[in-house]
Amino acid sequence: MTDSPPAKRHGVLRRARVLLRRRRLTAQVWRGRAAIIGGAILVGLAAIAFAWSADRANDWFNLIVARRWWLPLLITPAGYVLIVWITNRFAPAARGSGIPQIIAAKRDPANATADLASGRTAAVKAVLTAAALAVGGSVGREGPTVQLGATIMAYAHRLLRVPINASVLVAGAAAGVAAAFNTPLAGVAFAIEELAAAYEQRMTLLVMTAVLIAGMIAQGVAGDYVYFGIVGQTLPLAMVVIVAPVAGIVGGVCGSLFARLTLWFARGGARRISGGRPLLLAAISGVIVAAVGVLTGTTWGTGYGAARAIIGGSDSSLWFGPAKFVSTLATAAAGLPGGIFAPSLATGAGLGNLLHAIFPGQPTGALVLLAMAGYFTGVVRAPLTAVIIMSETTGSRGLMLPLLATALIAEAAAGLVCRERLYHGLALGFGQAERK
Repeated sequence: MTDSPPAKRHGVLRRARVLLRRRRLTAQVWRGRAAIIGGAILVGLAAIAFAWSADRANDWFNLIVARRWWLPLLITPAGYVLIVWITNRFAPAARGSGIPQIIAAKRDPANATADLASGRTAAVKAVLTAAALAVGGSVGREGPTVQLGATIMAYAHRLLRVPINASVLVAGAAAGVAAAFNTPLAGVAFAIEELAAAYEQRMTLLVMTAVLIAGMIAQGVAGDYVYFGIVGQTLPLAMVVIVAPVAGIVGGVCGSLFARLTLWFARGGARRISGGRPLLLAAISGVIVAAVGVLTGTTWGTGYGAARAIIGGSDSSLWFGPAKFVSTLATAAAGLPGGIFAPSLATGAGLGNLLHAIFPGQPTGALVLLAMAGYFTGVVRAPLTAVIIMSETTGSRGLMLPLLATALIAEAAAGLVCRERLYHGLALGFGQAERK
């Protein structure tokens, strides 16, 4: 029995709807792929441009210091006040590292581009981080690159009408880490440990694709470089058993102390000290940073140059580590836009210099890397990321197991001082600000 004309028309319409739905799904899949690829390319280019501008700002400040050693006592406090005023006036979500903002934005990714991952916030963040380096601020560019990367990836998806979810933000942020340090594995590890608390299997391909493309773009423009230079030193097993626990405990305790103090400032400590006047706190912080910088001559900016010199075995002041700790904490307390990745690694290098004074017969570079891994783990509470960053930024694969042992010990020691993870604790503040 043949179908009636109405039944035939119904069948044709149903098949047409199914075909149309399949085509829409196919188009959405291709738009999603284009958003990831295009976004990752832009993240790589933006990371390189941001790194270039930050380095030029840092060079400009070093030129000022070389000509007038006393001038930072004026321009650093004034710069801190101006930067904090601009941040609070035009883009409050640009303050601080940038990583807590993306963790907070994952709670409502569809509206992330309204504030925490907005174009204005990212632009202000990049400009003011460079400005902070131009006045001697103890900030890094890696955290801001994370916020910049997540923002670019979110806008690429919005432009192509692809839904923005938590995976999109994580992929952009991970690509930012990879491009900033030239460390693709560290980008993936950071996404797993810090950004994706409930890491899902389907996020893996998205993150790895973004990291791969952004990393290749960054290498293609900036060249294949090793961030801190090649370190081929190793430690005998007998010394690892002694040094790793010392580096892990000291680094973990000091790093978690920094995290605890930073959380205290963020949760009312800064307001109590300044009486609710953020510009006054910025001025006080600027004076502290300027005074410490003038006295030591090495704590300005990211600390990258000083850390690389210490790793290379150059004679450095034993006060560098504690001094960098103070200048970075003062900067974080003021709320300047800027990251703590690079300053934390520099502080860890300073602790490694102290460690070498305790074990003078051992290779300097190896001891310094263990201390850096321990301190960084104490601050960020991401031991796998710490180990991979140290390995990739120095090519020190021979120290992989000692680094891992140090990081695990540091993680345990840090939990005794500050149970809360720094970035996740700071992210709660941004969530509360949004709800008010």
